[in-house]
Order: sequence, then structure tokens, then C-alpha cells
Amino acid sequence: MRKLAGFWHDRGMLPEQRFTDVDACAQLIVERLGADLRIAAPLGLGKPHALLNALYALMQADTWRSMTLYTALSLTRPQAQPGLEARFLDPFLERHFGVDCLDPQYALDQQHGKLPPNVAVHEFYMQSGALLNAGGAQRNYISQNYTHVARDLVVQDINLLVQLVARHETPGGVRYSLSCNPDLTLDFLDRVKAAGKPRPLCVAVVHPALPYMGGNAEVPHDFFDLELAPVVSPPLFAMPRLPVDTVEYALGMHASALVKDGGCLEIGIGALSDALVKCLLLRQQDNVTWRQTLLALDPGGATHALGARMGGLTPFKTGLYGASEMVMDGFMHLVKGGVLKRRSWDNLALERAAAAGRLPEEVPGGHYLRGGFFLGSRELYDWLEVTAGTDPDAIDMTRISNINHLYGDHQALATLQRRGARFFNTCMMATLLGAVVSDALEDGHVVSGVGGQYNFVAMAHELPDGRSILLLRATRSGRHGVETNIRWNYGHTTIPRHLRDIIVTEYGVADLRGKSDSECIEAMLAISDARFVDALAAEAKSHGKLAADFKIPEAWRRHRPEVLHEALARQVRKGVLPRFPFGSDFTEVEQRLLPALAWLKSSSANWRGRWHLLKAVLRPGEAGAEEAAALERMGLTDARSLGDRLQRRLLQAALRR
Repeated sequence: MRKLAGFWHDRGMLPEQRFTDVDACAQLIVERLGADLRIAAPLGLGKPHALLNALYALMQADTWRSMTLYTALSLTRPQAQPGLEARFLDPFLERHFGVDCLDPQYALDQQHGKLPPNVAVHEFYMQSGALLNAGGAQRNYISQNYTHVARDLVVQDINLLVQLVARHETPGGVRYSLSCNPDLTLDFLDRVKAAGKPRPLCVAVVHPALPYMGGNAEVPHDFFDLELAPVVSPPLFAMPRLPVDTVEYALGMHASALVKDGGCLEIGIGALSDALVKCLLLRQQDNVTWRQTLLALDPGGATHALGARMGGLTPFKTGLYGASEMVMDGFMHLVKGGVLKRRSWDNLALERAAAAGRLPEEVPGGHYLRGGFFLGSRELYDWLEVTAGTDPDAIDMTRISNINHLYGDHQALATLQRRGARFFNTCMMATLLGAVVSDALEDGHVVSGVGGQYNFVAMAHELPDGRSILLLRATRSGRHGVETNIRWNYGHTTIPRHLRDIIVTEYGVADLRGKSDSECIEAMLAISDARFVDALAAEAKSHGKLAADFKIPEAWRRHRPEVLHEALARQVRKGVLPRFPFGSDFTEVEQRLLPALAWLKSSSANWRGRWHLLKAVLRPGEAGAEEAAALERMGLTDARSLGDRLQRRLLQAALRR
């Protein structure tokens, strides 16, 4: 076939291997590869949704074909529940994501148990909580460390790799950038070659808005076998910026004292990470206010003492170096705020310095941020594009094997780069003995995945002065009201107790490294919610792990939400700790609606909450000045049907609290 001439990767891209029509490209792929597609696609932003949807449609039409997809973090827009949630979310989602946003259809069908029998999807990391009730997704989940994914893919006989890329025309020819996802592609293809297996068909799907990242993310023109550059590309998936509450700010304040000037930083995504970033910026830009806020939270001085010993209480003079599997908005804000600025160098620069008898710090250039993939807001994507153009050495997007562990030929350099490392991750629960639950429930249901958390925890123990710091909300709302997230024991763990290090809650810091079991239990009790501390201590005593005469210090009984809110109330009123620290994608009216809707949702979760909700509906109180605008935004100004009138009354009760 003329269309297949020059198809192999070592022969350069011919015009007939370049497509603008998605369906034509998908058709050629199935003709080339036959009845059984075994696809690898990047996690998160790097998945080419349009091409995957076209291939999926062919599988639905031709059931004699089969498709097995290996990927992770299939991003879909939130699906609103009917009622008030839909009234709020639907207009916001249309405005934020745009009408042209494209969800991966297999992911939507997977959520609803509608995947056809000739299609299987295996993910090693899921959108948090999105697939808890999807039986097929739960059965097909692959539990593995991020760094083991490339190795394990080799034995799956992958015959197709698809990836979103950026493309540049240069005097030397076409160049591609793996941009948001060099994390697994390079490691995987190297392992395929080393195993002597056939190289899969590699398809580049060009997206004009994807930042072109050079360096380790850049590949030559003959890296891909096919290029698809659609005439119209859907907008890049942009994460909405979420609010940060008092509990999250308290966690961020304690955590920000543990970061060492001149050190290395790894953080994830979400409100807890936003809180940490905001508090690091406060420490840098208004140190007096930061110290006052920390003192209000920590009158006993425990966090101050730990900060003085292993972190810092002063602004960052040398600055931090970022090494994180995920690059998110927080790193951008830390760069702009003058915190993330310590540059590091690659092996070539170090060799040049040694040959010239110079220190690495005397060599110009170097990067201050290294990551495996990026995902965040549109502001982040624009900043990455500008930074890559004006300071091409600043950000090094690279393979995950150079990020998430120390082993290999980069070990000495990585150890030097990550001096003073502080690896921050979040978790769902922890035990009194220091084990941590982050990815799944004890009945086996997967909430998200292990990802790179275990990698960074283990790495912290290998580095001379590295620390793993896990952020944990002390309580959560459950079926029976407020429940503690600190347990005596739990039937599933992500991080075993022998790797226990530092755990932070809104009530303080527990340094568990090298401690005995009884010392560990006491440290965890010291950061627990006071409503549960007696029961937890009693359980530990019943198992002989805590001395029978141990008594709870009175200071720990102040660990209650109302005390926490009082401690931070002044800074919240002054705007030092704003609800949206880095701007908001919500209008002012929507920001007013968010806490009201959150209260309605939490109140309806258990019988006690429903009782309070009923009382509020019967006696909603006086209308506020902004109520009319909120009702108009929700389409409830003129509520006529019984259902609409009930929704209006519920919303009024929530707004008038």
C-alpha cells in the first residue's frame, strides 16, 4: 500500500503519514494494526481525546475488533447531580471548559458501566473518587508505583502509543515536544527496545495550545510514525481553582515551617497544596504576619521548635529547587513570589564546571524546576509557554525515572539537587502507629491510586537530609457525622509504618521518624481532634502499646474546630488568608453560593444533619442583601413547580445561615 510506504520510525515522516482528519487517521491505524489494538496513552493532559474517541467508535461499530487501553487519570468534566447541583454546575462548566471541550467517551461509559465487552481500560491512577462505584474500572485497576509502569507495560505487547504533542518548524526540520507528558513515554520505549520487542506504532497528535518544552521533553522528527494535526483542536483541560478553608490554611501554616531554605520541594495538587504555597509566600513576603499567625495556631511552640530544627522561620534567601512528578500552579506562584529560584545543573554542565575547576553554582544557566507531567489552570499553561521561550533552561520536563527515584546513573546528581528535600503529599487516613492510607479503602475499592507517593516517601528515607511530609485533615464528615481520620488500625495501607516520617494535621506536626511505638502514638494523639483523643488513647492502651497511666495533656483538648477558627479569624478578616488565594474561576455570586451548597450537601449526608436542615427550612431567617442575585443565578427567582419551590426554600435556608 502506498499509504504505508516509509511507515517505520527510522525512515522519516512522509506526507502520507501526516493527517488533519481524525477519522481517517483512526481508520488507517486499525487497518495497519489489525483486529486487536493494545494502546498506551499518557496520564492526564497528554491524552488525545479526539483520536481515542474515534478509535473507540470503531470498536463500538466493529465488535469483532478489540481495544485494550493502558493509561491513568482520564480527565472528564464533573457530572452534576440533578437539582441544585446541576443548576449551579452546568452553567459554570459550560463557561469554564467551553462548549468545544471533549471528554474521553470511554471514560464516561466506564463511569456508568457501559463499556462494550470488546473494550478494556486499565488505569494505574484514577480521578479521585470518580470510579468508586464503577465495577469494571475497579476490577481492571492496576496497582503499581509510578516508576514501575514503564517496566510493566513492556509485557503487555503494546502495539500503539498515542500522545498529545507540541510541534515546531525549525531550520533543521520539524521537532516535537512531549510537553506535558515526557514522564513514561521515553522510559517505556527504551525498555521495549532493551527487551528486543517490536516498537509500537507511535502517533503524535499536535495541539497548537500545548506549551513547547525543550530539553529532555524534545524529540526528533522521526520519533513518531504518524502525525495528526486536526483542523480544530478542543481546548486543553484546565483545572478550576478551588477555595481554601480554615482547616487547610492551618495545615499549610504548620507545614510551611518545615521547609528548609536552599532545599528541594515536591508538592501535589488540590486545596491543601494551595494552602501550603500561600503560606510559603506569606513566610517569604510578610514574615512578621506569618510568625504571628503560626504563634496563634501553635501557642505551645511545638511547630516553632521543629521548624527551627529541621525547617526554617525566616524568608528564603537562597530559595528552593522544585523536583516533583507533577508541575502545577503552585510552582508558578512560588517562582513569581521569589521562593522557587535555586538553580540546578545537568551532568554536562557539571562536567564542564569540573573541567574548568569551577563550582556548579558558578556555571550560568540551570533549571529551578524539574517535573514529569504538568496539569493545572490556563494561566499555568500560558506561563510555561512564556517561560520556555524566555528562559529555556528554567523548567526541565523529563522522564519519571529521573524524578521519582534516585537509582540509576543520575543518582549522585539527584542527591545533590535534592539536598534539604521536603516531599509533601496528601493522604486520607493515618494510624496511631504511623501507617498511612492514601489510595484505597479497606474493602479493596480504589479511590485514586498509589502514583508516586510511595516513591517519594522511600526517597526521603534514602536522602541524607530528606523528609517525607504527609498532610492529613484530622476529621471528615461521614454517614454518622464527624469521624476521625486518625485510627488505631485500618485494613489497608499505602505507606507502611516502617516508613513513617512526618504527618501534619491542622492541629500540629507529628515527627515519627525513629520513634518507638509508644512515642509514635503520643505524637499522633497530639495532632488528633480532641473529640476522639480519649477513645484513641484507650484503644492504644487496650493493646498494650500505650502506658496504662498515660494522661491526655490539657493543651490537646483545645484541638477543636472552633478554637482553630478563632486562632485564624483575625487573619481571615484582614484578607491575609483569602478563600481563593490565587484568584477564582467563579463569579462573586457563585463564590457566595459555594459554601451554602456545601452546607446543604454535608447536612444531607446523615440523619443529624438532615434534622438541622429541616429546622433551617422551616425557619430560614431573614433574607440577605445578595439573596436575589443568588436566586437569579440558580434560575429560582420565579419558582413555580413544587420541586422548584422546594429547591428555592432549601437554598434560602442555606444562604441565610
